[in-house]
Amino acid sequence: MKTVVVVQARTGSSRLPGKVLMPLSGEPLLLRMVERVGAAHTPSQVVVATTTDASDDPVAELCRSHQIACFRGHPTDLLDRHYRAAQAFGADVVVKIPSDCPLIDPAVIDRVIGHYLANAAAVDFVSNLHPATYPDGNDVEVMPLAVLETAHREATRALEREHTTPFIWEQPTRFRLANVEWELGLDYSMSHRFTIDYAEDYEMIRAVYEALYRSDAAPFSLGDILALLEERPEIAEINRAYAGVNWYRHHLDELRTIDRDQTRAVVGK
Repeated sequence: MKTVVVVQARTGSSRLPGKVLMPLSGEPLLLRMVERVGAAHTPSQVVVATTTDASDDPVAELCRSHQIACFRGHPTDLLDRHYRAAQAFGADVVVKIPSDCPLIDPAVIDRVIGHYLANAAAVDFVSNLHPATYPDGNDVEVMPLAVLETAHREATRALEREHTTPFIWEQPTRFRLANVEWELGLDYSMSHRFTIDYAEDYEMIRAVYEALYRSDAAPFSLGDILALLEERPEIAEINRAYAGVNWYRHHLDELRTIDRDQTRAVVGK
């Protein structure tokens, strides 16, 4: 089975425009993230799925200049873009990892994909998000192309088209769902924010890279990040106000499987 990891990326973020091209240790954030995704040991092809908008020409050029596979598709229908990217690159197994996770641990990617591959005959969708336990920004979702194709064909709600996979994980009686929880038995999903959506997130992530990134070493791990934050708690404070803030908060009346304690409003903003 061919596994394709699709990283959806665009420059048009409403809260932090151009975030995927912001510098991290001398290179654009998207490139640093693709490096970390590519460091996972599970054999796969990494594809950046950007949009056909001219504003995303720099994303396509970045991929071209660094020999990263790139697909250009629908600007707002992310389910369509994800499905067509997976189809174009001959995926049997599709992995969704958003481009706002530049601190993602390659070992977490291996663990979630590995769980799917070991149980492919018995599951339709595996993630580490339902419920989430890892620090926010270690998001991995895995499904066979046929299941993504079903979602692409049948999903009609706006949030299902925008967020790619809710059509699947919102139907636990139809699809066989599995979840990978943090092996340490901890739940930092609402307390530790390693994703990027606000300027403070970027400053926190940049501080982590400045402290831990080495071009001649293996990628730093989730354990390395947590040890750094223990030693230097001021780094975690940079974006503390956004811990637990995610897209769910805008759709609590529409989502059937998400509770209010899985999201929160911005603190003090």
